[in-house]
Amino acid sequence: MTTKKSRSQVLKKRAKKKEKSLFLSITKWVVIISVILGILGGAGMAGLFVYLSQDLPKINTLNDYRPATVTSVYSDDGRKIGEFYKERRIVIPLTEMPDNLINAFVAAEDSRFREHPGIDIQSIIRAFIKNFKAGTIVQGGSTITQQVTKSFLLTPERTYKRKLKEAMLAYKIEKKFSKDEILFLYLNQIYLGHGAYGVEAASENYFGKHAKDLTLAECAMLAGLPQAPSRYSPFRFPDRAKQRQIYTLNRMKEEGMISNLDVTAAIDEKLDIKPRKNWFIERVPCYTEHVRRYVEKKYGEDMLYNQGLNIHTAVNIELQKIARTAVKKGLADLDKRTGYRGPVKNIPALKIEGFCRKVAESLEGNLPEKGGIYQGVVLSVDDENKVTRVRVGDVHGLIRLATMTWARTPNPKVAYYETKVRNPSEVLKAGDIIFVQVINEIMEDNEYE
Repeated sequence: MTTKKSRSQVLKKRAKKKEKSLFLSITKWVVIISVILGILGGAGMAGLFVYLSQDLPKINTLNDYRPATVTSVYSDDGRKIGEFYKERRIVIPLTEMPDNLINAFVAAEDSRFREHPGIDIQSIIRAFIKNFKAGTIVQGGSTITQQVTKSFLLTPERTYKRKLKEAMLAYKIEKKFSKDEILFLYLNQIYLGHGAYGVEAASENYFGKHAKDLTLAECAMLAGLPQAPSRYSPFRFPDRAKQRQIYTLNRMKEEGMISNLDVTAAIDEKLDIKPRKNWFIERVPCYTEHVRRYVEKKYGEDMLYNQGLNIHTAVNIELQKIARTAVKKGLADLDKRTGYRGPVKNIPALKIEGFCRKVAESLEGNLPEKGGIYQGVVLSVDDENKVTRVRVGDVHGLIRLATMTWARTPNPKVAYYETKVRNPSEVLKAGDIIFVQVINEIMEDNEYE
C-alpha cells in the first residue's frame, strides 16, 4: 500500500511539474511574441510616421500669416464706396474679439481646446456617441487645431492618409504655437457663410457691426455656423440658426462660461439680422468700377484683390448722384422722343402666374415704391376706357392712356410730336413683359407709368 501510494504521489508531482513547465513555456512564448509584435508595431508606426512626414507641409508658413483681405475704396469725405476681394476677410487681433465670442467658438467646436495637444480622442468618442443618438451630425470631432491644419496646410480630400497627416500637423502646431496664436489664426481664417471669412467680416455681414461690439446672443449665433454655414444661414434658415445658437449657449453654460440667466437672456434677445449694404451698387458704381480697372491695370490682380488696400478718391457722392440723376432723366426723355421699341418679351397666359411669383419674391415682401421702376406683365388692354391693367408681383395697377401717348412706333422720318397713340392696343397686348414706374402711392387702384 505504501509503495503504491508513494508511486501515485510521484506521478502526481511529475504531472504538476509538466503542467507548470507547460504554463511557463506558453507564458514565455506569449511574452516573446508580444515583444516581437510590439517591436514590429513600433517599427511600423515609426515607418508610417517617417513616410507621412516626407511630404508634410511646413508649419513655418503660419508664422507669416498674410491672408487675402478686402481692398476698400473711399469717397472724398471718407465714406466707403466699394470693396474688392476674392475672400471677404478683415483680420483683427484677439484683443478686439469679446471673451464671449472666443468662448462661444471654443464651447461649440472644441471645449477641451485648452487641454489637449492638438488631437482629442475623448471629444472624438463623445461626438460619435452624440451624433449616433441624434441620428445626424450635431457635433464634430475635429479640434480647432485640426481645423486650422485643414484650412491652411492640407487639401480638402477625405482619406485616412490625410486624417493621419492632419493629426500629425495638429500636434506639431500645438508644439510650436501658443493656444492664443492658434485661436487668432482660426477665428480670422474660418468661413462663416455668405462670402464672409473670419469673425470680423461675419459680424459685418450678419449684424452690421464690429466683432468687438457683439452681444452674447450674436456671438453664439456666429459660433454655430462653422459646422455648415449654408445650412445654418441666419438669412435663409433663421430657425436652424436659432437652434444652433441655443446649442452653443447651452454648451457655454455646461463649460461654466455663462450662467443660466445669461442663457435665458440671450435666447430671448431679438437679433437684428440684416444683409450687409452693397456700397458698390448703392453709391457711385461707375466711378468705383473705373477705380477697380485702373488699380488692376497699374498694380496687378493680386494687389487689388488680396492685399487689403485702402484707396482714397476725390469723388463727391452727392454731386455724383446729381449727375447720375440728370443723365438718367436725359436718357429717359430721349427714349420717349424716340418712341416705344416693344416689350421685353410676351408670355402665354399660363405662365403669367409663375412670372408674377418670381417678381414678388424679388421684392421680398415689400410693396413697389412710388417712383420705382419694376418689371410687370400686361393682364388686359381696354380701348373703351383707355386703360391697361398690369401686375407687378402681387400688386395690380393701371396704365392710363395719358401716360403712354408718347409710345409710338419709332420712325426717324416723322417728328415725335406729330404722332400720338390713340388707343392702348396700338402699343400693348396681354402677356407683354414691360417696365413700369409707380406714379402714385400703392392704393386699391394703383397707377403705373
